[in-house]
Amino acid sequence: MPRKNEPTERQCAVTREVQPISSLIRFVLDPGGRVVPDLKRVLPGRGVWVTASNEIVAVAEKDRKKVFGRGFKGEARVEPGLADLVDGLMERSALQALSMARKAGELVTGFAKVEAALRRDPVIGLIHASDAADDGVRKLAAVAAGQEELANGCQIVRLFDSDQLDLALGRSNVIHAALLDGQASENFLARVRELESFRAPTAVGSETSNA
Repeated sequence: MPRKNEPTERQCAVTREVQPISSLIRFVLDPGGRVVPDLKRVLPGRGVWVTASNEIVAVAEKDRKKVFGRGFKGEARVEPGLADLVDGLMERSALQALSMARKAGELVTGFAKVEAALRRDPVIGLIHASDAADDGVRKLAAVAAGQEELANGCQIVRLFDSDQLDLALGRSNVIHAALLDGQASENFLARVRELESFRAPTAVGSETSNA
């Protein structure tokens, strides 16, 4: 959240387009002069804002002198793999949010329990491990489709493999999970949407033509 009286829009240093800060990633310099992402937008110092897109951040890394040198008004050290670093941080943030949803009692795991929850509880999201069998995914989708209260659908998440889900949730063999309606679940789904948006392809050529 922006601080009081702080602008809610910024200009992307790559595309030069003014956007809401929720659509941008803020970068700052650490004490050693290295460019680091400030995903929570709370670190002190001058910030350079870049569109929250893997491809646009990769352009910023490639044109580091033009983007970060100009933005920070001096030398800025950019280590290789900046876009991958941001992706990893966003992924970790999402998994931490998933862990919080479990602690808040808003998560159900296991095929049978997820199936029961779909028939009984206010489910707002379904999580399937990326390595889950398609048959199980289809069966749960059919159950969800048959519930009138889920007529508008629920968000499907298939970004993480079973090992990642196991680690985040502190249990083994997590393949399917259901998110129950609640603030912690909403927060996790928001982090997921941000990560999906970051990874989505963009028309980099047209985005940067006026940079």
